[in-house]
Amino acid sequence: MVVGSSAPAPAPALARPADILELVKARIVGLVLVTVAAGFTAASLGGIDLLLLVHTLFGTALVAAGTNALNQVVERDADARMRRTAERPLPAGRMAVGPATLGAWMAGALGVGYLAMLVNATTAALAALTLLSYVCVYTPLKQKTTLATLVGAVPGALPIVGGYAAAGGRLGVEALVLFAILFLWQLPHFLALAWIYRDEYANAGFRMLSADDPDGRLTFQHAMLYAAALVPASLAPTLVGMTGSVYFWGALVLSSVLLWAAITAVRRPSRLAARRLFRVTIFYLPGLLALLMLNPGL
Repeated sequence: MVVGSSAPAPAPALARPADILELVKARIVGLVLVTVAAGFTAASLGGIDLLLLVHTLFGTALVAAGTNALNQVVERDADARMRRTAERPLPAGRMAVGPATLGAWMAGALGVGYLAMLVNATTAALAALTLLSYVCVYTPLKQKTTLATLVGAVPGALPIVGGYAAAGGRLGVEALVLFAILFLWQLPHFLALAWIYRDEYANAGFRMLSADDPDGRLTFQHAMLYAAALVPASLAPTLVGMTGSVYFWGALVLSSVLLWAAITAVRRPSRLAARRLFRVTIFYLPGLLALLMLNPGL
């Protein structure tokens, strides 16, 4: 198959469930829900309100699904020019743009409304901000400036704050610490991915740091700086009383491994080093969030 070589066939009247899951990026929605649950747990010092948690997760899932689908609607032409995304439902023609757009906005709006009615206004506002900043700011910026990666890390870090607020947590230093961890984690994660697929991103018109960095050294230097900043950020929950010592030492080990992977990539940049760094980031976040939930502070 030659990517983008021909117009897609007319979309079928009914989308397949598998295509719907791919449109909303179900795995990313799942990761978002894990961060929300971690934030919720961190704020639930008096015990977890399971019904409230369920409401929070359901509303957030709708918003996350709508956000991801709208991102694919906007980027469908660019996706058609990248081999790794050309078979997504919209560029491949398995779904029509109109119904996908309508369904995405409906999911996002329903999710925000659900959170406002059954959780609280702060969580709903954060969810709305996540959707609008991701779709209306980050997505168009990707074709204009390399700073889009930093901008995109903001909506990526808001769900854990929404989970924290849902359980009654104030938007103070604790929420800022959670935001910082998610914000910084995304940067080495995405920089590694962007360098692996740098040619495809360039072909699609995305402005990435990796596009003009054939040997990877500059990209991995940035990843190393963010990984280094993540070390103290990951330890901060214990320092502000949110977690116990088990979390502290576990976070130190996890963050040190991530920093090692980034330093290794700087010293010997290669596709193998980039993939290693990417894999480490994938294992890092669930491990850290598990420690956060299992070892709360007093």
